Amino acid sequence: VDELVDEWIPEPLAQPLTTTEESDLAALPVVSGQNGPKPRMVANGKQVINLASYNFAGLANSEALKEKAIETLRKYGLGSCGPPGFYGTLDVHMDLENDIADFLGTEGAILYSQGFSTVSSVIPAFCKRGDIIVADRGVNFAIQKGIQISRSTVRWYDHNDVNSLEEVLVSVEKERKKRRGKLTRRFIITEGIFARDGQVVDLPKLIDVKYKYKYRLILDESLSFGAVGRTGRGLTELYNVPASKVDMILGSVANGLASCGGFCAGSRTTVEHQRINGPSVVFSASMPALLAVCASEAINTMRSTPSLFETLQENVRIVRGAFEKMEGLEVVSHVASPVVCVCLRGGVLGMSGGGAGVNGMLSPDAALMIPAKLSSSSSGSGSGGFNPSSIHSPKEPRPSVSEYEAEERVLQDIVEECLAQGVMLTRAKRLRGQEMSECRPMVRVSVSAGVGRRDLEKAMGVVRGVVKSVLGRRK
Repeated sequence: VDELVDEWIPEPLAQPLTTTEESDLAALPVVSGQNGPKPRMVANGKQVINLASYNFAGLANSEALKEKAIETLRKYGLGSCGPPGFYGTLDVHMDLENDIADFLGTEGAILYSQGFSTVSSVIPAFCKRGDIIVADRGVNFAIQKGIQISRSTVRWYDHNDVNSLEEVLVSVEKERKKRRGKLTRRFIITEGIFARDGQVVDLPKLIDVKYKYKYRLILDESLSFGAVGRTGRGLTELYNVPASKVDMILGSVANGLASCGGFCAGSRTTVEHQRINGPSVVFSASMPALLAVCASEAINTMRSTPSLFETLQENVRIVRGAFEKMEGLEVVSHVASPVVCVCLRGGVLGMSGGGAGVNGMLSPDAALMIPAKLSSSSSGSGSGGFNPSSIHSPKEPRPSVSEYEAEERVLQDIVEECLAQGVMLTRAKRLRGQEMSECRPMVRVSVSAGVGRRDLEKAMGVVRGVVKSVLGRRK
């Protein structure tokens, strides 16, 4: 036995990093001290203009929130020391839930301690084996995992295409009648602002379709709550739609309220159901009291200072306008999105391949999804459950790995040179081999109301010069 033990070589816990992964890891910027509109970098001690953090309303470095946090820390201590259903719920947690519900105009809301686990817990809390989920092909990784955990029957519709959604709903009903299947719970799942490309869903049309075909709607507003609308209430305010028409509104307390975790708002019944059926609620400790108080204070700030969102939208127009004038780039995100997604325009690299467009560049249609895993059964309309390969539309061209990596390298050069000149951007990152599909490579610019107009114009001037230099070297 001793000889066998000596000879035994354990398998590594993780695969070695690839050359690309090592390069990406080495290029990650490290901030010294607090984050905010102008953080200081560890590498050189210099301040940079931050266009890479989700700090839409500019509350991340608010002195009022800091004072509230210190005051709460002295009163409650740091951790909650338990899950919400046991001894982890404090009065400030209940206050925040009431504040969120009142702010959005829903009957109730429930808190989650981690932003990622919010939607991945809400979905399996309601969707079970035999239920029907119809989801956008472009949903984020957290939604993908929630759908997978639910073991429901899944149908995909084309990214941000309400007509495609309606076609899928019609086909689902035809299939049910053909099999003489019984009625079951049915859900439409999508995002407000899509994390992958900054597109915004047409909420009024989505609600019309929901009522027409009698589906429940789960809307992930992780990037729209605290970012769009006159006072930051999200898409319901942007489109002037009553929040009660959306069955479940999910949002990020981290992104929208400069705190941590997430929430689900809806009817009192849906909220109370999650208290004993949401995996993350049952098994995760509550968020620290100081973060709950900070989030409530952030809501008060958003109520009393709607000018924050006027400033945010003005900054979005400045950033979009600058990128739209840059030769070789195209903006693919919605005009109202504070996450401005920028791709290389066709013909810049002069590559060739299956997914190429003009002069061999990845075509705009290829921007939506590049399948991460392919299998022999790629139909999205079968009777089985979660099929990773079915998320990719057969209409979409599939670019080669070399094309994808070439675009990433160019964009990474732009990001690194901008950082060297005092502007922090980020290239959209993907979980290779884990996500069902991958987006076209892009630079993701996070606009904040906390960045002043002069600093923003200075930053875009730097970006313009870097883009011209980097793309000029490749012509």
